Amino acid sequence: MAEGVTGMGQSTPKETQLSVPVYWEDAKQELMKRDRIMRRIIPMFGDLHLVGRGDPFTTLARSIVGQQISVKAAATVWQRVLAACQQCTPGHIVNTGPEQLAACGLSRRKTEYILDLADHFLAERVHASLWEEMEDEAVIAELLQIRGIGRWTAEMFLIFNLLRPNILPLDDAGLLRGISTNYFSGEPVSRSDAREVSANWEPWRTVATWYMWRSLDPVPVEY
Repeated sequence: MAEGVTGMGQSTPKETQLSVPVYWEDAKQELMKRDRIMRRIIPMFGDLHLVGRGDPFTTLARSIVGQQISVKAAATVWQRVLAACQQCTPGHIVNTGPEQLAACGLSRRKTEYILDLADHFLAERVHASLWEEMEDEAVIAELLQIRGIGRWTAEMFLIFNLLRPNILPLDDAGLLRGISTNYFSGEPVSRSDAREVSANWEPWRTVATWYMWRSLDPVPVEY
């Protein structure tokens, strides 16, 4: 999952518990009422929905591991990291150390990033326990302090971990491709085009984005 390449990455079922957004059904109904494209796409996927998985630290650590490599490669490296650390906690990551982390297949830069993430959590320079109550942009601002986390990764975190309903990840190639395919007959679209289309999705832009991804890849996967 490269930064800004795709909003979708896989998780193994036993890692985390299923979490269904409470707003999902209402959002579907509203989107189908006001958007003819959504009226066509949403029924194609029945009861499928966004799945939230993972505690904050695990979700962010895995996002770093998966940057700029394939989903399959990311899953392999991630399993090695879990095996080396025994538990995916900030303390276990730090205790594992850079050499063992690198031996799992992490690049030197990613090793630095995941250690910096652990340090931010251990030193409480981010306030993960408060993120549920914080505004979207406030959470993003905290996450951007961490090396290796850009706005796209922060937005994916808001979607897949905090289950925020109105995120529009304009750096996500999958979203732009979905809008191009469904709204512009395959013609290239700009961020401005995407904003114009998404104005009709408010306040459920997360839900509409998820259906844009599904229209390209019908198998639901989790970040």
